[in-house]
Amino acid sequence: MQHTSTQDTLVGLFVAAGIVGLLFLALQVSNLSTFIEEDTYTVAARFENSGGLKVKSPVSVAGVKIGQVKAISFDPTTYESVVEMHINAKYNTIPDDTSASIFTAGLLGEQYVNLVPGGSEEYLKEGSTIEITQSAIILEKVIGQFLFKSAEEKAETKK
Repeated sequence: MQHTSTQDTLVGLFVAAGIVGLLFLALQVSNLSTFIEEDTYTVAARFENSGGLKVKSPVSVAGVKIGQVKAISFDPTTYESVVEMHINAKYNTIPDDTSASIFTAGLLGEQYVNLVPGGSEEYLKEGSTIEITQSAIILEKVIGQFLFKSAEEKAETKK
């Protein structure tokens, strides 16, 4: 069987399509696929512990992604983590008494910010701060508390 330039071209196109597909998949998985800047407004929230939250982590309401984390910083006066989020401008009717929690997608998945809307007539706008927050649950801390409580209960039953 002889190789023709047509076969070589088709194999080359197939390999190029495979590389483009892998690049697209990598961008989707890493949250880097948004090259186009959308119209957004910035909202901040303060947490005692932001856990493993990262820049570009999703911000969602009712399971729908409405934005992403833009920056995470430390406030040396209150010793809290300050999380700045960019919310897509088309979601401009989120009440200003909304609460923010840091959740984990699945047991070992990435962390994200979940917003639960309140009932206020006023809406979040550029520069607003979400006052009601719940920090990330640190799995190691929960396991440590469980083990400490179990050891304490065993010590009490032996008395």
